[in-house]
Amino acid sequence: MSLQKALCHHAFGQPADVLRLEQVEVPEPKAGEVRVRLSAAVINPSDYGMIGGSYGHLRELPAVAGREGVGVVDALGRGVFSVGVGARVRFPENGAWQETACMPASDLLMVPGDVPVEQAAFSFINPPTAYCLLKKIVHLAPGSWVVQNAGNSAVGMAVIQMAKVMGLKTISQVRREELVAPLQAMGADHVVLEGSGWPKQVQALTGGEPIRLALNSIGGDSAIDQIKALGEGGTQVTFGGMVGDPVRFPTRFLIFNDVRLVGFWWDKWSRKAGSKGLGEVMGAVYGMLRDGSLKLPVEATYSFDQYQAAFRHDKRPRLGKILLKP
Repeated sequence: MSLQKALCHHAFGQPADVLRLEQVEVPEPKAGEVRVRLSAAVINPSDYGMIGGSYGHLRELPAVAGREGVGVVDALGRGVFSVGVGARVRFPENGAWQETACMPASDLLMVPGDVPVEQAAFSFINPPTAYCLLKKIVHLAPGSWVVQNAGNSAVGMAVIQMAKVMGLKTISQVRREELVAPLQAMGADHVVLEGSGWPKQVQALTGGEPIRLALNSIGGDSAIDQIKALGEGGTQVTFGGMVGDPVRFPTRFLIFNDVRLVGFWWDKWSRKAGSKGLGEVMGAVYGMLRDGSLKLPVEATYSFDQYQAAFRHDKRPRLGKILLKP
């Protein structure tokens, strides 16, 4: 019996408390399946919810952790002719932090070979989320203004770069002064500091143009500032809640400014969109990754053996993703 490394948890909790590097059996593909070998995986914010037991859908325990990674097909089950060994694909989502895993060949998401492997590793959640937030919620004409918090997150940086491609203008909220220049270099029109009272200057920032869309992944006062800054008939989309602070129900703005509050969850959207809708979004994402108009930074890369250091690093102030490799 051949064994491989996997990062597993037998209970829900903080990664430092429940994650363990274990030896598990190397799977063999059944009829209609392929085995995929991991090239690189990523620590995604939603992994904390999955491991902690608070995410929208959870795995049965014990579980291999991790949602997002890219790999290559290294073995074919009986009757598989649609794909060959060596094809680059998304690593199976139900446990990305292991060396190999099997999945039905019919469920494979192909990844272009000319997309850099590090960029491909985190192309499956944050960039398509950013694309949908800009394209699938409200219609934005070129020149429209968008405000977002967590501008230095992977979604935030993708929004800045995609908006530039789409001819949209962005205001990005951040918590640290040192993030202003890097985000401006990526194409951000304005970068504002949380708690600075920036909504009072929003007319000057936009030249009097209304903000049509607000993207909220933090909550609390940050989200309230966005609601204050939205133009009449504007929409705030919440797709995360990093701080967990309550947001005061904005009665005045709902009544007098006709502001709309909606939510977005990539997992549900991609399931409902089906293969055609998913293919459209991923095609757009890979087109931008291929031509360099979208490029997200990598902060550091760790081996599975170094997973504890990787999670400590992930919690520090940074500008880029933490990758895991076998």
